[in-house]
Amino acid sequence: MKSVVFFVALIAGAAVCGCGGASNPSDQTKAASSDSSKGGNYVASDAKGIQTITVKTSSVPDYLELAAHIEADPTRVVHVFAPAGGRITELKVRPWERVDKGQTLALLQSSDLARAMADYQRAVADNEVKQKQLVRSQDLLTHRAIAEKDFQQAQADAQSAKAALDAAREQILVLGMDPDKAGSQLRVTAPRSGVVLDVNAAQGEFSKSLDAPMPLCTIADITTVWALGDVFEKDLSAVKSGQQATVTLNAYPTESWKGQISVISDTVDPVTRTLHVRVILPNANMHIKPAMFGSIRILRSNSQGILVPASAVIREGTEAYIFVDRENGKYERRNVKLARSFDGSLEITSGIAAGDKIVSEGGLLLREGTQD
Repeated sequence: MKSVVFFVALIAGAAVCGCGGASNPSDQTKAASSDSSKGGNYVASDAKGIQTITVKTSSVPDYLELAAHIEADPTRVVHVFAPAGGRITELKVRPWERVDKGQTLALLQSSDLARAMADYQRAVADNEVKQKQLVRSQDLLTHRAIAEKDFQQAQADAQSAKAALDAAREQILVLGMDPDKAGSQLRVTAPRSGVVLDVNAAQGEFSKSLDAPMPLCTIADITTVWALGDVFEKDLSAVKSGQQATVTLNAYPTESWKGQISVISDTVDPVTRTLHVRVILPNANMHIKPAMFGSIRILRSNSQGILVPASAVIREGTEAYIFVDRENGKYERRNVKLARSFDGSLEITSGIAAGDKIVSEGGLLLREGTQD
């Protein structure tokens, strides 16, 4: 009887062991599968939108960035005053209109011009009389009908009348008018071609000529402009006159302008502890406007490092990572440390090395990839 019980117990124990052995291999396979795919996402070999590049060591520039703003060249800015007093009867320009040299800016009813014209006409009449007297005196002297001193007096009177006529004529020319055609209406014209920066007068106002506190308008030639920036004392050694500089503007973030540093100020601003830097920029198409903000970029030095396209870096909160191609459709996620950015590229200081094959486009498509 004892032998039968022992035999039954032995069979039951074997059955239990057999069941345990059947379950363990399945669990081990799942664990192994999970471990083998740890750190990478699987993407089909024909996945669209995934592009890769091989990382290379390249020259990494070190730039000095200066906040900047645009100003018109002061030597190309003209403040236009009426050359004579009068009431403005018509104002022909508006701010930011382009004008050509000689174009009419305003018309004034001017008593100053009227007086100048009256003086000119009197001088014309007096000169005609004195010139005729001189001719008669010359004839009388030839026939010994007058003394030589009377002839000399006629000569002096004629010369004086001619000088007075020239002065009266010049006065009208200074006012910008034709002495033979002018009346009492004064025409104010543009002394140079450019853009009207501002207008400080209105129709019906009385202009006090050069005594006016404000000009009628201000015209600037902005075919050449200045980019002005401030450099701190600690960065002064990196900035030199004649050095190449690149200017970018907030208004046109995808564009840049090349120029040279023309002047560095000789004095330090006691408030900001900076020196002023000037870069002269050509502006033939008038694309750059005075008072725009931007930056001046100056190359300090070059060093060797790793640059990758900004599209290769994925950010999540404070972390940044890149997918490294492990071949056979597997991509490993690696956290990277970022440094500086340069025109669409980012400097990587740790996380990848030269020779790594990384995803440059489409990294976000891997975030939902299935694992082996």
